[in-house]
Order: sequence, then structure tokens, then C-alpha cells
Amino acid sequence: MEVSFGITGKDYVIFASDSSANRSIVRMKSGEDKQKVIGKHLVMAYSGEPGDTLNFAEYVERNLRLYQIRNHLPLRPSSAASWTRLQLANSLRSRKPYSVNLLLGGFDPTNGKPELFWIDYLGTLGTVPYAAHGYGAYFALSTMDRWHTPDMDLEQGLVVLRKCVDELEKRFIVNLGEFTVRVADKDGVRQINLRTGEPVVPL
Repeated sequence: MEVSFGITGKDYVIFASDSSANRSIVRMKSGEDKQKVIGKHLVMAYSGEPGDTLNFAEYVERNLRLYQIRNHLPLRPSSAASWTRLQLANSLRSRKPYSVNLLLGGFDPTNGKPELFWIDYLGTLGTVPYAAHGYGAYFALSTMDRWHTPDMDLEQGLVVLRKCVDELEKRFIVNLGEFTVRVADKDGVRQINLRTGEPVVPL
């Protein structure tokens, strides 16, 4: 019962993930962060088996950091997505494959464009303007298709995201709680409040 959304706009990418950690029919935790900031302009939203997701997210984060230390420059979003997809494809052919679905993207400072990539547990990689993983895809993709435009400013992007979350709350049988929302743009990555659009100050 996990949901993650990604929406690109004029010069940003928005990521949203539910914050519930569930086991069977029980909610174990309601403040789980299912996103990982893996670069100055890069974010990865993950869903899947609880142990696999956190393990793989940290593995990706540390290896991208190691690449930056060795080469004195960070990987671009497209390169990071290709490398991440390769790791999933390799694990799929091992005895212990990762069961992880990803939305990876961010702002590319070299060309000034936002990029979003959809990656599933089979190592499938697609470049998309908007995406969803989990049960939210059944409800939100049609809403994104109707309201998304490539030149949306940030406020318009948040309006589309709110429409998706509202549709999920109205139609889906399970209450997924609050959503963690991050924006990646030319200024970096920041967490914001979905309803107000204001930055969230970390505790």
C-alpha cells in the first residue's frame, strides 16, 4: 500500500510519497520518509519491500557520492538513472534481487532542464514528464494526463499534485496519511508542505 508521484514543470521536478510504514493490515509508523536526496539537484522516491528499499537507496546514494569524490563532479540525472537501472538489472540476475520501484530525477544544471525517470523492479527505465508508482497510479495518471503541461510553474505543479492526492483520498479505500513532498530545481532540493507550498523546516 505505497504511493509515489513525480511531476516535471518548467524548471523543477516535484516528488511526493506517502509516509506510512505498513505490515499486513497494521500501520507500524506514520512518519516514514520514502525519499532519498542523492545529490545537490537529485531526488529518488522509492517503494517496495521495506528492507530492500532502504538498503538499495543508501547503496545508490553512497555510490553516487563516491563518484563525485573521485571525479570532482556529480552525475547528471540521466547518468544517475542509467547507473541505477544497471544495478537493478544486475541484481535481477543474482540470487537475491532487489524488489524496488523508483522515481528518480532532478534538475540538470548543464542544460537547465528538469528530468524525471520511471524505474521498476525489473530494471525498466523510461523518461517521463510525470509518473506514479503503487496504487496511486490507478487514480492519478489520468489526472496528470489531463492537467499537466510542460511549462507549468511551481504553483501550477503543486495544484496538479493536490488534485492527484485529493483523488486518492476520495477514491482509494485506504487512508495513506500525510505526504512527503520535495522539489528539485536550480536552487537545489527542498522539502515543502503540500497544502501551503511553504518550505518545511527540519527539526
